[in-house]
Amino acid sequence: MEYVLINEKDNVKVCLENGHKYAIRDVTAGEQIIKYGFPIGVASENIRTGEQVHSHNLKTGLSGTLEYIYSPKLEKSEKIASPTIQAYVRKNGEIGIRNDVWIIPTVGCVNGIAKRIAEITGAFCLSHPYGCSQLGDDMLVTQRVLAGLVQHPNAGGVLILGLGCENNNITEFKSALGEFDGERVRFLNSQDSFDEIQEGVNIVNELKALADNDKRESVSLSRLKIGLKCGGSDGLSGITANPLCGKITDKIVAMGGSAVLTEVPEMFGAEQILMNRCVDVNVFNKTVNLISDYKEYFISHNQPVSENPSPGNKEGGITTLEEKSLGCVQKGGKAPVTDVLDYGDTVSKSGLNLLNGPGNDIVAVTNLTAVGCHLILFTTGRGTPLGAPVPTIKISTNSTLAKRKNNWIDLDAQTSDDNALLDLIIATANGKETKNEKNDFREIAIFKNGVTL
Repeated sequence: MEYVLINEKDNVKVCLENGHKYAIRDVTAGEQIIKYGFPIGVASENIRTGEQVHSHNLKTGLSGTLEYIYSPKLEKSEKIASPTIQAYVRKNGEIGIRNDVWIIPTVGCVNGIAKRIAEITGAFCLSHPYGCSQLGDDMLVTQRVLAGLVQHPNAGGVLILGLGCENNNITEFKSALGEFDGERVRFLNSQDSFDEIQEGVNIVNELKALADNDKRESVSLSRLKIGLKCGGSDGLSGITANPLCGKITDKIVAMGGSAVLTEVPEMFGAEQILMNRCVDVNVFNKTVNLISDYKEYFISHNQPVSENPSPGNKEGGITTLEEKSLGCVQKGGKAPVTDVLDYGDTVSKSGLNLLNGPGNDIVAVTNLTAVGCHLILFTTGRGTPLGAPVPTIKISTNSTLAKRKNNWIDLDAQTSDDNALLDLIIATANGKETKNEKNDFREIAIFKNGVTL
């Protein structure tokens, strides 16, 4: 078997065949296990040289909220020239790399109607179960996420489909939506329509006719907003696919572009690395609040902050949340952290943006879409067919997965470099379909944290 020592400070090496860890020297119970040059937990018993290090002899060192100190460690990088892509320029100056028509329900009660209209017209239905029986911040998150989807520049037109009696009725939703293009964003209240399906079909066909007249034009790649996500991770995620995305993040940022990193619980144990890259104390404080608030969310539900990784992660060689986090944040490269975003915010600053939200795959890709990401780089070691409403480039951590699930995977990180991934990003921006698009796998899920009436 072939092994790799990731960092000279490490006391474990990683098997490139199965992603599992093995001690390179004797380790005493209570001693820290080091991987990526940082602690990933504490040995729960004595470990001999060559012995596997996993759940039976390694435990997390994470606990509750912590105190943090801003110790900036920003790496200087020279600006690089940006290639061009062919995109749709919207009235508000934003660009889109797709020109789809989306149907977005205000409430789950009209999902069936929305799906029927989509089947007849070929539009994309972004169904969800919420929009009613919600209160306070819980409802506000639903409205803000849906508003972000409505305003997404990849949509050439949007039909907002309501019922009429829901909490998130069209009148209420408009107040959360803010300014919108009345020509491209249309509304239909089902209870007020004699034949809501036929009327919906008519509206969608009008939107499609408008979108058909749109033409792509040359714009700088630096205007692209890229989302970063990992799911079904394994022990190779932090060695192959995530560092590959990190190189792309650094390139995009050096061009003047933006990248967005989410999955806040998968920053636990690696948060200080991100905090030290914050461009100023204001962004640092926002990052501290992002981490601490999410830990408090766990604690308020009587859950340990370390309740991760998943069974699949563990089977793939990941033992503790610290280990998973140190691999996860590598998707952010070495770029400066320039902003922290909440639900419903829109990416407005170049550099690496941190986005509030869980690691849950469907919720995370929805959040990335709602803040304006044009496409998502999604790394996976175990494999997943999940796709966002925007192009979702699946990057396998290993060649075995890439070959076995070729119908899911767009790029094999074990045999590809950052130039190949950048070429794929450009091709995707120019219209090349990703596997999730070819399979028509486009899903959304909205974060919920409240009572149901």
